[in-house]
Amino acid sequence: MLLPTIDIALRGATVALLLVLAASLFRGFGTVLAGRLAAAFALGSAAHAVSYSIGSTSPVSLAHAPLIALSTGNVVVFWLFTRALFDEAFKLRWWHALAWAVVTAFSFVNCMWIAPASGVRIAVIAVNLVVLGFIVLAVTQTIASWSADLVERRRRVRVFIVGAAALYGGINAVLQIVLPIGQLVEIANTVNSAVLAAVVAAICYAMMRVDGADLFPAASEVIPVTIAPTQSVVAEAAQDQKLVDALMRLMGDERIYRHDNITIGTLATKLGIPEYRLRRLINQRLGYRNFNVFLNNHRIEEAKAALSDPTQAEVPVITIAMDAGFQSLGPFNRAFKARTGVTPTEYRRQNASAA
Repeated sequence: MLLPTIDIALRGATVALLLVLAASLFRGFGTVLAGRLAAAFALGSAAHAVSYSIGSTSPVSLAHAPLIALSTGNVVVFWLFTRALFDEAFKLRWWHALAWAVVTAFSFVNCMWIAPASGVRIAVIAVNLVVLGFIVLAVTQTIASWSADLVERRRRVRVFIVGAAALYGGINAVLQIVLPIGQLVEIANTVNSAVLAAVVAAICYAMMRVDGADLFPAASEVIPVTIAPTQSVVAEAAQDQKLVDALMRLMGDERIYRHDNITIGTLATKLGIPEYRLRRLINQRLGYRNFNVFLNNHRIEEAKAALSDPTQAEVPVITIAMDAGFQSLGPFNRAFKARTGVTPTEYRRQNASAA
């Protein structure tokens, strides 16, 4: 009797914390996609805290099935959240909503019809394999885009949030698949509740330790504070300016952004400074929050010059894109339109008409 009571208390505390977190995120960052997805993820996690049960063999009621379905669909929200968190140019597409709807509907159908017909274990394994698949996608996205983030504190907090959530979700899914039904069920559920409560509390604590505008950019305007510069600050600014000038020579004269697989580590080595300092330099002195955006802006400026050059009117757009450092036409078109508002072909046509 003690373990079920502890389990219910932990679930209740977790749900309360998640609801407060969701409300805070939506109120503070509801205008930002990553903030809205974070709030939705918190709500879906609350549904998970209410509905999950390891090793259960009893039929799912009609009232309980929607909560389980929302809990399962929340893994798609988690994946989209990591996309928006690490890519400030990310936008939701219609097929993202379709993916969420398909996973949620599959979970509901699984609860109501597949499990009674084929057996609970088969149904549980099927759903949790889907969950593990989306967690792998989220972790892959995190690893692939982490190095491009130029805001140091945000990098650490983001990785912690995604890592903690993915670790819990992955372990939970694996337990659902492999844990045999028996006397361990009550213990497993109670431990799972305690781990979930700890993860949610740790994520809340981590989010309080970093500026919300760093985690969810464009959520609010930063008001500059004027501080009288000291001699050391002036000296540091002068040294930083020398490094900025050297960096701009690399970008402008050597056009290093054209090189294949250029990384921030490569640039730091060429400048003879630690990687963390170059991140801070590009972020604080040049105003960029993402290294790929920094590179792409230089590439797009070169492409704009080529597209507006009458002597290159017959040069294919793909050739101009590749010469500027893009690896394929699709990313070039997306980055170009995001920066200029028009496609490369439209930009060339507009400049030809103006001439």
